Amino acid sequence: MKTGSLTTRVGSLIVAAGLCALVATAQAQVAGAGNAAATSASAPLGASGAAKPLAAGSYREITWEALVPKDWDPMKQFRQSNFSIMNDGDPRATEMLKRMREAWDHAPTNNEMDGVAVRIPGYLVPLDESKAGLKEFLLVPYFGACIHTPPPPANQIILVQPQKPTQGFRSMDTVWVSGTLKTLHSDSHMGASGYRLESALVEAYIGKK
Repeated sequence: MKTGSLTTRVGSLIVAAGLCALVATAQAQVAGAGNAAATSASAPLGASGAAKPLAAGSYREITWEALVPKDWDPMKQFRQSNFSIMNDGDPRATEMLKRMREAWDHAPTNNEMDGVAVRIPGYLVPLDESKAGLKEFLLVPYFGACIHTPPPPANQIILVQPQKPTQGFRSMDTVWVSGTLKTLHSDSHMGASGYRLESALVEAYIGKK
């Protein structure tokens, strides 16, 4: 007998793609969440608009879409798959989920963003924390990514290394992060990241300045 659990797992993985349009569609179709405001707990932060150049020498405020190559489609090779006809024990389903995860863990980055000084909002996923504070974390575009849902594609995860250990933040807190972006792949126990921000500035998210 077929169950809904496989469809739920696929839906969670689709939501985990992290692309703003895809997240909105997947939430509406799979979770019934619909489109939430950018500052709500379930919506991607900085989800609309284009990158905004600031004054010379300043950080450029960007959205998560800027990190994704324009011609990349996270669902291209899976659109013809019909998970609804498979049950949890179907090896075809297991293989498809594995392929989806591998494809997203190696999702291409936007090379035009390499070396750009950026400022971007997101949700914090701790990686390395000590009494001195948070030494390393992942920045993700929507609430629950890497913790309550599977990780987004690598091009929607940033590995952040603050200038100094950062205190006062907890898992899934919303923050602004500023620094020079590098297209550098990293693997962690919480997910694969396609970008890195070293010596980054970390601020509490209180909306746009």
